[in-house]
Amino acid sequence: MGIATVNPATGETIKIFEPLTAEEIEIKLALAESTFKKYRKISLEQKSQWLNAAADILERDQRKLGEIMTLEMGKPIKSAIAEAKKCALVCRYYAENAANFLKDVPAQTDASRSFIRYQPLGIILAVMPWNFPLWQVFRFAAPALMAGNIGILKHASNVPQCALAVEAILTEAGFPQGSFQTLLIGASQVEAIINDPRVKAATLTGSEPAGASLASAAGKQIKKTVLELGGSDPFIVLESADIEAAATTAVTARMLNNGQSCIAAKRFILAESIADRFQALLTEKFKALTVGDPMQEETDIGPLANASMLLELDQQVQETVTKGGKIVIGGKAIADQPGYFYPPTILTDIPVDSPGYYDEFFGPVALLFRVKDIDEAIELANDTIFGLGASAWSNEPMEQERLIDEIEAGCVFINGMVKSDPRLPFGGIKRSGYGRELSIEGMQEFLNVKTVWIK
Repeated sequence: MGIATVNPATGETIKIFEPLTAEEIEIKLALAESTFKKYRKISLEQKSQWLNAAADILERDQRKLGEIMTLEMGKPIKSAIAEAKKCALVCRYYAENAANFLKDVPAQTDASRSFIRYQPLGIILAVMPWNFPLWQVFRFAAPALMAGNIGILKHASNVPQCALAVEAILTEAGFPQGSFQTLLIGASQVEAIINDPRVKAATLTGSEPAGASLASAAGKQIKKTVLELGGSDPFIVLESADIEAAATTAVTARMLNNGQSCIAAKRFILAESIADRFQALLTEKFKALTVGDPMQEETDIGPLANASMLLELDQQVQETVTKGGKIVIGGKAIADQPGYFYPPTILTDIPVDSPGYYDEFFGPVALLFRVKDIDEAIELANDTIFGLGASAWSNEPMEQERLIDEIEAGCVFINGMVKSDPRLPFGGIKRSGYGRELSIEGMQEFLNVKTVWIK
């Protein structure tokens, strides 16, 4: 199916949307181009007012927006409402800080005066995923719009109502027509937009193949890209850690968004001395989770986003078990109810040649590994093609410093869960992508960093 709302809790198709035609896309691009010429000159004060108004709308409509997210991609309603509120947070962050981020930076040279000026590039294409259907968009849109850029959104085809909601929020907030537009289009229509000379750059959050395809098309046109791709994040627990706190956090770190997050903890790397205790605690906490209707407040885990995601996850688990992995809890798709549900699952004794060792598991499955010491822990943590985030638990300062310095990832969280925060740059290395979102670094990705020299 193409662009459609399909309730993953029931499998029911709610609404189907027709993709835009080439003629309709041209109208939107022409509007974006003409809008940029005027929009870039609007004061930061005015843009800040509009962005704060968007935050007000997100807070006002948090329940309604949460229900749209839950309907389209299945996250528990309490998580969806929290996502809407977090979008308001990123809007307020850039409304407050953009003037400081964009001010001229003086430099001492042989000129009478020299400085760096930050200026917008123009139209930026954002190709966004379904798993955080509002947050992923607003963390792009807030800095892009404050910087004077124009946003066009190609959202995932299973969250069209979320995509339309973003444009509606920004329009109601007061942003000029054409400054941010949603394009309901299929993946096959993206390359033509990348090739359009009016589009100056692109950002994508999604899978490796999608990222490679977009970067390849943009590279042929010499256009800037930012990619945030997959992750198989390690969650290291060493002997000196607070084991109870680590296990409690591990549940949220693995099960957030029904386990469908790039920065979810996926590989739990445990010192042998504490592994049995940690596994027992994690198993107990997994058993206490409620799987069910994501619209219900008491639900902890809803369905996976679609049937293919469910099939892929189950195949990964079964192949890992066939090759020697052991199931502690769960391990099989829930068949006695409609929808795309998978139970909380723990696998141990993961063979090196199995999907559990190298692949990203996008669902509520925890992969447990045991190591002798910190050397083995770091080696295993880095034995992956990904490098997005890492959570590590230790109360020894020397161990903490080694973990920070030696883990190959875009972010390392010590004694806490990996999360995105507007105040901190976010992004990965290796096959997790390149470039950064959020903080000042995220805003600068799509700016012309102009050198000015005057004598």
